[in-house]
Amino acid sequence: MSAPHGKTASPFRQPKAVWAVAFACVISFMGIGLVDPILPALAESLHATPSQVSLLFSSYLIVTAVAMLFVGWFSSRFGAKRTLLTGLAVIVVFAALAGCTGSIDGIVGFRAGWGLGNALFIATSLAVIVASASGGFGGAIILYETALGLGIAVGPLLGGELGAVSWRGPFFGVAVLMAIALVATLAFVPSLPKPERPTSPVAPLKALRHRGLLTMGIMALLYNWGFFTMLGYAPYPMKLSAHQLGLVFTGWGLLVAAFSVFFAPRLQARFGTAPVLYANLLGLGIVMAVIAAGVSTPTVVIVAVIVSGAFIGINNTLTTQAVMLVSPVERPVASSAYGFLRFIGGGLAPFVAGKLADATDLSVPFYLGAATFLVAIPVLAGGHRLLRQAESQTGEGEPVTPALTPVGGPAPRGTRPVIVAVGAHGRAAAIVDAAARIARESGSPLEVVHVEETAVVEEQAVDTEPHEQARAAVTAHLDRLAATGVSAAGQILGSVGDHAAAGRALARHASEVHARVVAVGRSPRGPVAQFTDGSFTTALTHAADCAVVLVDTDSAPRELTTATLAELRDSVV
Repeated sequence: MSAPHGKTASPFRQPKAVWAVAFACVISFMGIGLVDPILPALAESLHATPSQVSLLFSSYLIVTAVAMLFVGWFSSRFGAKRTLLTGLAVIVVFAALAGCTGSIDGIVGFRAGWGLGNALFIATSLAVIVASASGGFGGAIILYETALGLGIAVGPLLGGELGAVSWRGPFFGVAVLMAIALVATLAFVPSLPKPERPTSPVAPLKALRHRGLLTMGIMALLYNWGFFTMLGYAPYPMKLSAHQLGLVFTGWGLLVAAFSVFFAPRLQARFGTAPVLYANLLGLGIVMAVIAAGVSTPTVVIVAVIVSGAFIGINNTLTTQAVMLVSPVERPVASSAYGFLRFIGGGLAPFVAGKLADATDLSVPFYLGAATFLVAIPVLAGGHRLLRQAESQTGEGEPVTPALTPVGGPAPRGTRPVIVAVGAHGRAAAIVDAAARIARESGSPLEVVHVEETAVVEEQAVDTEPHEQARAAVTAHLDRLAATGVSAAGQILGSVGDHAAAGRALARHASEVHARVVAVGRSPRGPVAQFTDGSFTTALTHAADCAVVLVDTDSAPRELTTATLAELRDSVV
């Protein structure tokens, strides 16, 4: 896809609006891990049992789950900026109130309000970042993923440091930081247009009638049951101080972030979504069983919790992509329906774990968590056929796999075309013109393929540009080429999350039309992201049966091979 020639555009050169929301994202992603280091301190200071303390997870997540059903309607009615500001304001108020209260019941109640604000925020934050970003959506996604990684990794560390002073510290810390983010969002984020059609408040529940979405949602419910059992109860058998717990969960968070962003796409590209999820759920089941069996040995629990971060990072990424692949409804509706089931599982687990721990011993909730991970495997198998079909062909309803949509007139027959793949980027025209020179020299028609992506990060999925905008971009390319006498046709390649799948889809299309060559430009995500395993460019290069070339505006095209991909990946561009 396209990018500026020469030096790669930095994803961190963004408007103040993007930085304001990205900062708020970091604090939001801190929300779960922030309280883990203070759980034992809360129980001791407020004379509460672990089962009572666990309710601060349950109230937070159950309210988030229910609110996920309505945030799409709220956002479509009042706009993304107002939704974002409302969510931030609610978090500030209830986080501060949680810090002021003197009872566990008060914290549990105020965490419920915090959950409402969290739902409003997370439902719109990625969309606002993408809409406000400059230089294409690639940099915006990198920034969002960076905020995700920082929040998950730094949250426990900050919670441990503040919690070492007082258990109230993390709550007041979040309130202050989110207040700063609220002021910055109010000042720098512009008003964004509302959708043409408001979302129905019952649309997410209706969407669960679709078997694929319901199956993936139930699988996510079971996964989150085990996940939040570990998050809510693992701190107790570790027998560590708040500071030490913060360090343990920081190590866990670093693995979550790294495997979510870097390793999950590579594993998915090599083995497929379902096989990776099967192995991952099995791995989580084993880790939880190890925690249960070694619950009386703090070292065993500490090591197992840190290791689980790798599995959780992979699962968080691939489960959301699986939901988007099998869902025939609009992305925001699918996200809301999936989020409802996902957070319900996370909310119920700590409550049930507390009751089990009080009635039996601390190992039983972890054994149940291991069982839910394992039960999720046959549930996923029930939707395997749908998922495999979604990864290989377009089903009914909205296209959810890489699919080509023609724009303009048909391509001339009888002559092998040159194909150029571009994205929503300011330098796309320059890349198309560079490919047009190849077409002129070879006497071939040119086919412009605009890659239209649905970005998937954690539980969020957002279309990076309206379909009408993508069509307009292709039409503009075709009009400009026609004015210079270049015979050209256009296509839009729709893709959900999996860059490699889009690359393989373009390679299949190139084979079907007997393309002479496929041209790509440099990606704004940088050489490491563009040329690594699992990327669009790498998958296209490996799958295509014609030459794939990297084009720049002021240098000769360079053919891409396994060797040149490695060289470009390691280069400083």
